[in-house]
Amino acid sequence: MSELLDGENVLARTAAQNTDLISGVYEGGLKVWECTYDLLEHLEAEGEAFSGKRVLDLGCGAGLLGILALRRGAREVHFQDYNSTVIERLTLPNVLLNCEDDDDDSGDDDDGGAGGGDEEGEKDGCPPPKRKATGPPRDSKLARCRFFSGSWTTFLTQVLKNDPPPKYDLIMTSETIYNTDYYPALHEVFHRLLDQGGLVYLATKAHYFGVGGGLYLFQNFVEEKDIFKMKRVKNVEHGLQRHVVAMSFKKP
Repeated sequence: MSELLDGENVLARTAAQNTDLISGVYEGGLKVWECTYDLLEHLEAEGEAFSGKRVLDLGCGAGLLGILALRRGAREVHFQDYNSTVIERLTLPNVLLNCEDDDDDSGDDDDGGAGGGDEEGEKDGCPPPKRKATGPPRDSKLARCRFFSGSWTTFLTQVLKNDPPPKYDLIMTSETIYNTDYYPALHEVFHRLLDQGGLVYLATKAHYFGVGGGLYLFQNFVEEKDIFKMKRVKNVEHGLQRHVVAMSFKKP
């Protein structure tokens, strides 16, 4: 994937229009919104166990939620965002940087060691050579990741082609219910891809001024579908009201 090109022209358009959101064109992934930090704080406080789980960071942006899961032993982490520019320019590099320390083999080279390299570099008047870059080892964190771009409908269609399709133990999503037009597609992702015993964590504002969505409207939508039960697990009262909600399947 290219880390240099912006084929969607997202960067230029958002700068020209001085906006963090262009509905249907750019869905805000280049900025880390405050509800993401609310969810990270909740996961930290509750000591959420990720070990061995399959996790989806939906509407991932910088990928902070998925990175947390990855660093805490998730078996597999999938990252999805609407814009390929976000995945290529932000998510993937961020995952690489955050996995680098743990996956890096800091041992000395076989042909000498640090001292010999320094001496050779001093003779040439150049810094000592760096170790050659190689692909990620088979057991690296990056090998446990997949990256997707496109709408939720496109993403769902793509992953359902797998046989069997993935079922996620945890789906984490933040600031994704600001537009009521997107609720059917988002709910369908939860319904089709969440494991029967799995959990959705949704971090959101109570209301999104200017675009019309928010927790109460989404909660009404979910209740009408009658598939999931919802529980508020964190409330932030200062400033704009913000919430973290847990969703799970209703018992048959």
